[in-house]
Amino acid sequence: MTEKPGRLMLLDTASLYFRAFYGVPEITGPDGTPVNAVRGLLDFISRLVGDYRPTDLVCCWDNDWRPQWRVDLLPSYKGHRVEAEKTGEPDVEEVPDPLQVQIPIILDVLDAFGIRVVGADGYEADDVIGSLAAQRSAAGQPVDIVTGDRDLFQLVDDDADVRVLYIARGVGNHERVTNDWVRTKYGIDARQYADFATMRGDASDGLPGVPGVGEKTAATLLGRFGDMDAIIAAALDPESDMGPGPRGKIKAAADYLEVAPAVVAVARDIDLGSPDTTLPREPRDLAKVAELGTRWGIESPVQRLTEVLCS
Repeated sequence: MTEKPGRLMLLDTASLYFRAFYGVPEITGPDGTPVNAVRGLLDFISRLVGDYRPTDLVCCWDNDWRPQWRVDLLPSYKGHRVEAEKTGEPDVEEVPDPLQVQIPIILDVLDAFGIRVVGADGYEADDVIGSLAAQRSAAGQPVDIVTGDRDLFQLVDDDADVRVLYIARGVGNHERVTNDWVRTKYGIDARQYADFATMRGDASDGLPGVPGVGEKTAATLLGRFGDMDAIIAAALDPESDMGPGPRGKIKAAADYLEVAPAVVAVARDIDLGSPDTTLPREPRDLAKVAELGTRWGIESPVQRLTEVLCS
């Protein structure tokens, strides 16, 4: 009998390093460069690897955090974040200078450890995660997705053993999201989450949602009709048993509902090739890891990750 492959852990890397940057006290290296996001990210990886012991791990990357094809479909998509960058207002997607200078350091350290970073031009990290999860789960490999973004709940699949480790309350206090978790929280199945999010909307992503349709109504409609296509069909069918209130709201949002589902849906079919995602059992370049640790004053987190990999 063929042995089932070990777990693949997919990290929503920006979600983790933003959390590290804002959650770890300001720390600087010997030359004064801030390194709190670097330290925090390495410690997060050490903790997750130590707790879950994945055989494979990928740091999924935002090559494009606001893909033009999504903006073409829905111009408001993350539009307020662009304005925040122009005006200097604080925003979760805006990368402050003290964090921006740490991103090349993060990439250097991950490369020295031999931890795979995967991105795709024209796509967000969510899409890389969705595509790798689809590819590997289809081959029988269980998948853990580490993120603070609830949009990725749409990828949860108990049958394929794909779950989300949801870090909204912290990496050390994360929740294991399964279909039962989603059903208990929202009253829907995980496969319905994208349609649920489309109707509910999300101000942080510039998704207006369907006016007058909140989480309760969205869950009720999905429970009765199954998916967005069936909900729209019922709204347009005068013989259906959809109530006049929801019917009017769905019909009034026709233009939005024509494009929003494609914006909200995480891509699952990006051609990423077949990257080697094996988590190394020791740093790929131990001398480089040591040099970076000394240069940036991150000896302790580098040592912790080294020990976790080697244990």
